Amino acid sequence: MGLTFHRNPDGTTTGRNEANGFTVTHAEEEEVKRQLYEDAGWEYTPPPPPVPPGVHRFSLVHDEFRSSGYGDERYAGLRARPPEGCVAVDRGCFALECERPGKTLMDAVAGTVAEVRREHGLVMNSLGVEKPHEWFDADSKDGYAAEIVAHLVLMAADRARLLGYGRKDLVRLLDATGIE
Repeated sequence: MGLTFHRNPDGTTTGRNEANGFTVTHAEEEEVKRQLYEDAGWEYTPPPPPVPPGVHRFSLVHDEFRSSGYGDERYAGLRARPPEGCVAVDRGCFALECERPGKTLMDAVAGTVAEVRREHGLVMNSLGVEKPHEWFDADSKDGYAAEIVAHLVLMAADRARLLGYGRKDLVRLLDATGIE
């Protein structure tokens, strides 16, 4: 069973339950989500209240193909002393749920990744995003689209390292795109 969501040009959101064809359109994205979850028989949990300006909410995940999970001894120090504003959680792997300051979401993520690496010797390599092709707010620098970008960059850096590529290789590739 799959639920799909689409932002319409008029600002409304349409959601569809692919299993039975149930479709709903509403001005509030969360109302669409609530109705689809109810139709699918799934528990709906409303989103937490917004964070104050200059603070960003995100998850950081240490996603390894050969990981032994949340209880792995490598995470003991990080479980005991996570960065300020972060809480260690078990997602079947080690993760941090964070509310951290930053000029942008990318700044907050980068600062947290650097702190974890510096203090605990661990490179967090994912934001735990599923289905990164589902972009709802591509016009917002700090919303879900920014979370997708940070997730993909962290994941790409980790996969590149596993393949033997270094920072210079990644920077050369980014420079080749012409992005300023």
